[in-house]
Amino acid sequence: MVEDEKQRHGGPYDRGAADNYYHRGFCPHYFVGATYQSDEISREDMTPSEIAEYKQGYEDNQASGNHKKW
Repeated sequence: MVEDEKQRHGGPYDRGAADNYYHRGFCPHYFVGATYQSDEISREDMTPSEIAEYKQGYEDNQASGNHKKW
């Protein structure tokens, strides 16, 4: 994965990290552009590589212990 894509708001890694941060379940998806402002790609339309990126974001955030305090 290209580092810029990993950092892109709305990309698979970003969405995985955000879902974990907000205590949401594991549900791979991403946006083609800005989050909630562009088309959403769901798990059934993701490549194995994109799902792996989402998973990595989810797991990296879990390992960091950085979660939303409600």
